[in-house]
Amino acid sequence: MPFYNSEEERQHGLQQLQQRQKHLIEFCYTVAQKYLFEGRHEDAVPAALHSLRFRMNIHGLSSVELVPAYLLLAEASLGLGRIVQAEEYLSQAQWTVLKSTHCSNATHSLLHRNLGLLYMAKENYEEARYHLANDIYFASCAFGTEDIRTSGGYFHLANIFYGLKKLDLADSLYTKVAEIWYKYLNDHYQVLSQARVQQIDLLGKQFVNDTGLDEAQEAEAIRVLTSVLNIRELTTEKAPQKTVFVLKTLVMLYYLMMNSSKAEEYAMQALSLCREYQLDIQEQSTIQELLGLILAEEDQPIT
Repeated sequence: MPFYNSEEERQHGLQQLQQRQKHLIEFCYTVAQKYLFEGRHEDAVPAALHSLRFRMNIHGLSSVELVPAYLLLAEASLGLGRIVQAEEYLSQAQWTVLKSTHCSNATHSLLHRNLGLLYMAKENYEEARYHLANDIYFASCAFGTEDIRTSGGYFHLANIFYGLKKLDLADSLYTKVAEIWYKYLNDHYQVLSQARVQQIDLLGKQFVNDTGLDEAQEAEAIRVLTSVLNIRELTTEKAPQKTVFVLKTLVMLYYLMMNSSKAEEYAMQALSLCREYQLDIQEQSTIQELLGLILAEEDQPIT
């Protein structure tokens, strides 16, 4: 136990301890989320448990602040096929939310998303759709209908419709998901391009690309967009422009993540499809511009 000369020092010490614990909560939460999006459910459990423990230390045993950690543990349990355990964590989360008088829309959204995933795992698609619709509603209230944090609800709903062979509904939702991610990434890409043109960095340092996302959100973007791409590739002959659009979005994602090899791979694939199906010249030039930036950073010629 540290020794303090005064009450003021003791309070300062406690504040510093709480700040460290809050930092650890966020760190553990992000790590656990990242593992879940990467399909590493077993690895997510220790980080989620640490996040829960630190939350209990700061907020007590019945605070609504515990809910995000319960939801991580529920999702990890679902991924490991432990449905009963997932239901226990979700029941705890639901009970905590019911007792709370000030639960945020973002937390309500996460709770309904995880309940949607539970009912998907149980193949109760009617109940799953109900919860995912609520997820989208609360996420829209918190962040807006076109936000990347709302797009997860659209994505899971699309997966349900796809599994039920309601392909038109699934198609429109996958399109919405891709468009939301494209707009977000394109906005960051345009800001970066403008900065390069205006030569804002007067010290002559190399510009550092940035997605504006944390590690968990980057993992989510990769998982979601790769899943949509896999589905689009099944119907490339009918709608090649939809496949190219997702490829273009992945190019920007990997370019901003500074993964040049993956960005180049998807750009070449998109360019090849544009030429094969004789798509819009403007589309080809956009992809060539992206490819030019990628290869310029690698000092390679464009072929």
